[in-house]
Amino acid sequence: MPRNLSARVDLIVILCGALISTLLLFLYDTYLGITCTIIWIFMAVFAFERSRHRHKTFEEYHTTLVSTVDYISNYALDKMPMMIFAINHDGIIRWHNKELEKQFDTHLDLNQNISINKFWTEFDITSVWGNTGEMVYAQDEYHFNLHYSPLGTTDDGVCQLMIIHAVDISEMLLLIQRHEDSRSVFASIQIDNYDEVMKGITEAERATLSYETNKILDEWIVQLNGSLRRIATDTYVAFMEYKDLTKARESKFDIIDKVHTLVNSRRLPVTVSMGIATSEGYTINSLDMKSQEELDMALSRGGDQVALFMDGKTEFYGGKAQAMEKNTRVKARVMTQSLIDHMGKADEIFIMGHVNEDFDALGASIGIARIAREMKKPVHIVISDTNASIDKLMEILRDKEPFVNMLVSHNDLVNITAESPLLIVVDTHIPHMVAAPDLLERIDDVIVIDHHRRSENYIRNTQLSYLEPSASSTSEMVTEMIQYYPVDIILSHLEATSLYAGILVDTKNFVVQTGARTFDASSYLRRSGLDTVLIRQLFKTDYATDIAKAKTKASSQMFPNGLVVAFSPDCLPNIQVIAAQTADSLLRIDKVRASIVVFQLKPDIVGISARSTGDVNVQLIMEKFGGGGHQNVAGAQIKNKPLDDVYQAVIDISNKFIEELDNHENNIAAGR
Repeated sequence: MPRNLSARVDLIVILCGALISTLLLFLYDTYLGITCTIIWIFMAVFAFERSRHRHKTFEEYHTTLVSTVDYISNYALDKMPMMIFAINHDGIIRWHNKELEKQFDTHLDLNQNISINKFWTEFDITSVWGNTGEMVYAQDEYHFNLHYSPLGTTDDGVCQLMIIHAVDISEMLLLIQRHEDSRSVFASIQIDNYDEVMKGITEAERATLSYETNKILDEWIVQLNGSLRRIATDTYVAFMEYKDLTKARESKFDIIDKVHTLVNSRRLPVTVSMGIATSEGYTINSLDMKSQEELDMALSRGGDQVALFMDGKTEFYGGKAQAMEKNTRVKARVMTQSLIDHMGKADEIFIMGHVNEDFDALGASIGIARIAREMKKPVHIVISDTNASIDKLMEILRDKEPFVNMLVSHNDLVNITAESPLLIVVDTHIPHMVAAPDLLERIDDVIVIDHHRRSENYIRNTQLSYLEPSASSTSEMVTEMIQYYPVDIILSHLEATSLYAGILVDTKNFVVQTGARTFDASSYLRRSGLDTVLIRQLFKTDYATDIAKAKTKASSQMFPNGLVVAFSPDCLPNIQVIAAQTADSLLRIDKVRASIVVFQLKPDIVGISARSTGDVNVQLIMEKFGGGGHQNVAGAQIKNKPLDDVYQAVIDISNKFIEELDNHENNIAAGR
């Protein structure tokens, strides 16, 4: 219409101009003026008639177009392959398109006030009323993607109706689930004590034991619709799909316990470790490499467990068996030579243990420093804030050569001028647990020597990583390395005593995690001149400490499943020692399987010290609090949480863990 109106105005202007010209002709010639006037009249009549005709044609076109668009819109709404309906606050359907009837295969009479809950029984209109948004609604095997918004409001903004667009996405979700279920899973499997189990038995027994192991593993994989291939005497690879991996997770990988039922004539059980990898976007080659990394992690944690990498994180299953002591010392010799090679390339060596060092961390540091001194290398032992557990030994060392300038505080390492420094971390492998975390960023070449089971959070990109969970202590490992040094190293009585104190603390006076190699290392230190009188002085406690231990022990609470939990709210100077010794003493109570002490380490830090008789893996419990350790000795530190909250969390998580452990073992015993 505006366009037609514009044309009519233009025509009037033109005719007016022509009329003025015609009238001017009368001044010169009357007949010519009359002739032009007649012609002008015919032109005006013709122009106005054409304008009227165009206007009528445009009106007809406009009317036809509007009716056609209205028809198309109505047709599209009615035939659109998605459900569209309007409902009131009571869920009554006030309008709908044909797709709604098609979806539910029924005819809907709007006069009968049919509620949407007749079809979607769980749909709650009040949860979306008056809002605009999107949600997924599930009904039986169907899933619908709903877009909802208000339709019509009163003057005061009250919603009268809701318009809902519903798309059936059941097929799409089914395809997504099928894709998820068919994801590739790669598993690397190893009998982690093959040499120990096969040693000292007959050839026939070896064949039988090997056959039974293969049979159990093969039957397990067949149940999971997977494929197993043996690639070495003690190594396998397996493939399966993600949906079958879910079955194994639900059973908590009971294959680990089934393999335990196989024992040789010396009653030594077979143990197996697995590294399993599955993740969206990983190629088969990537999964193969990742499963090998997970297997290495499982073995470095002591074996007898599954390390599962899934969706960007690692889960652990099993790990209930004690890490078996390796009779062969080939690894210790190889690691010693590698350590010497790396030390030879460094122009300055820094050694540190975990924060709040104990005798094992300090003793191992002193042992490594002795090797560095033998190689004529500048060496420093980095110490965190002093604590009462090692104060007596530190006071002695600071007045003796060569420790006067060797022991440095982590706060004093402002500048490191060495061109090729080497950092050796002992008795921990967790980045935030070291005495000086910033050194991990400032020094590129890092070596880790530790006896704790490997945690998911570990120091990465190390030049050398020597983790031996079967060792009693890091001091034991370092003592062996000293013995394998190419030239005989003569330890001073302070060095031998420090290493021996580390072994003594972590073995709880040769009671926990003690093997033949532990006694061999201790014998070597005894021959090197360790001071037994000094050892007794180092482990003496004062009256206040004994009172604090008694108070902590008195706060303990024992549960029917054999768990004992105690707490100490006082922030004492030697609270770590008090907590550890209290946990040890609680473990000597009859029917106690695990003891845990929660204590206030610092105003903003709560510590946890956990012990076990071997039946309960306290390392797995402590990992839930960001800590770690051994199966029988573990701990954790938690920042910025009240002691009462941590104490209750320890009780809840520990009881749940033991309950699941007992139920799982009962199922295995019953053959379920």
